[in-house]
Amino acid sequence: MRQLAPCPQSPNCVSTTAESADQGIAPLRYQKTRAEAKEALKALIRSLPRAKLVEEDETYLHYEFTSLLLRFVDDVEFVFDDEAKTIHFRSASRTGYRDFGVNRQRMEDIRKLVEEKL
Repeated sequence: MRQLAPCPQSPNCVSTTAESADQGIAPLRYQKTRAEAKEALKALIRSLPRAKLVEEDETYLHYEFTSLLLRFVDDVEFVFDDEAKTIHFRSASRTGYRDFGVNRQRMEDIRKLVEEKL
């Protein structure tokens, strides 16, 4: 299974595999098949503004989210663990130090929108 990179020391990253409570976030769970869960997640993200799929394989998705005003790019990665029926993810700013909670908020918003569809 593909591994997510660790979050840097800066407070502009959240990950389901982070050691730090400040950067940690709960993974998504799914009931459907991996393929169905992946398609549901992709359909949801397609509906979000300024999100671009840049890499995909059987168990992995990588998106770039671009901010409206300053055009900052955040990388959002998802790894599907079919054995545990879990989607691990990492959302991190490419530049800067602080993100004022943008990455955490994005992932919680995605959780709310997709939870019942998985």
